[in-house]
Amino acid sequence: MKELSLHILDVTQNSIRANAKLVNLTIFESIAKNEFTITIEDDGCGISAEKLQYVTDPFVTTRTTRKVGLGLSLFKAAAETCGGYFEISSELGVGTKVVASFMRDHIDRVPLGNMPDTVVTMVMSFEETDLIYEHNYNNRSFVFNTREIKETLEVTSLNEPDILQWIREFIRDGLEEIMEEE
Repeated sequence: MKELSLHILDVTQNSIRANAKLVNLTIFESIAKNEFTITIEDDGCGISAEKLQYVTDPFVTTRTTRKVGLGLSLFKAAAETCGGYFEISSELGVGTKVVASFMRDHIDRVPLGNMPDTVVTMVMSFEETDLIYEHNYNNRSFVFNTREIKETLEVTSLNEPDILQWIREFIRDGLEEIMEEE
């Protein structure tokens, strides 16, 4: 994939199919540590220990529309190609956690991509599922939480054009703020 945000979308769609009510997305970037880590954790139905052994095999998928599932295997390959690692842990009835870590300055690490648009896409597709997105850049953090926004606006859905546009701008401004040079 050309951007890491596409891997994020793919994994979070797995969370939706697993009936997650909450998805936690954390991105940690550190220039000093040369680290770029993406963690996606959900409270979905989880994956059995047996299936977990094979979940990154491209020829293993739960989908009935095709016989291959490249999402996790490509994400794993991307991390490992860039001097990083990929971990997935899960427990039935509890949820799943995916961690992909990269050497931040590795020449083969693709860019993160457009996170404001990625998050808006997630919000539009999540329906009942909530999202907490935290981005830590050199020890400066930005947090976006759909539960807080729904409570503040006194709504159950954020799928309104004006709200989605505000979310896009809020995330863009928040990320720009934490990434400003001091």
